[in-house]
Amino acid sequence: MSNLIDQILTPEVRMVLYLMLACVVMLYVLSIVYVIRDAQRRGAEPWWLWAIISVIPIVGLLAYVILRPSSYLVDREEQDLDIALRKHQLAHYGICPKCGTPIDKDFIVCPNCNTQVRNVCPTCHRPLNADWKVCPYCRTRIQ
Repeated sequence: MSNLIDQILTPEVRMVLYLMLACVVMLYVLSIVYVIRDAQRRGAEPWWLWAIISVIPIVGLLAYVILRPSSYLVDREEQDLDIALRKHQLAHYGICPKCGTPIDKDFIVCPNCNTQVRNVCPTCHRPLNADWKVCPYCRTRIQ
């Protein structure tokens, strides 16, 4: 039996087996590094827990891929900034104090309930904010 194993495991076959084993170990180590770096980029809390899970071969990597956060931390921050920008843009429009209908910043009356929402310049007839002392369009003083 030992003679048969020696005939099968020639130095060339052993070298191929060692190279295959080295590739498997390298892929395993790279999968752990991937999990750690990806968990940090995705803002997974705590990221070290994902590193421990990845130590279990194949099952840990599959568990991480299934359970990891769906988007990167940078993408979530960008989405939050986009939402804040949209809220800021909507704040320039406003709503009618009487009926709550969204109104444009140039509206003088609410198109839904006909409530006056802004003052009008007596000279150029443009909408003005209530706290303005001078019309910014024609320099007319407002009482």
